[in-house]
Amino acid sequence: MINYDKLWGTMQEKGITQYKLYKDYHFSKSLLHRLRHNLYVNLYTLDRLCYILDCNIEDIITHQKDGNERYNNKETESDM
Repeated sequence: MINYDKLWGTMQEKGITQYKLYKDYHFSKSLLHRLRHNLYVNLYTLDRLCYILDCNIEDIITHQKDGNERYNNKETESDM
């Protein structure tokens, strides 16, 4: 599972609020909702956040194992 908890601390350090992302950088409210709830966002969004915050990807996301059965299968997505 991808977790965006580090994003909020990095935003605070850089003085960027969710409102600023919405107002100045045209992030949609639904995108901000997806980030707040650790839901899927695309790589373009993560790239934009890194650019805006002048940070690295590891400053905004972490990966946590969640025990999801679908990932335990040894087949790769290309095999499916």
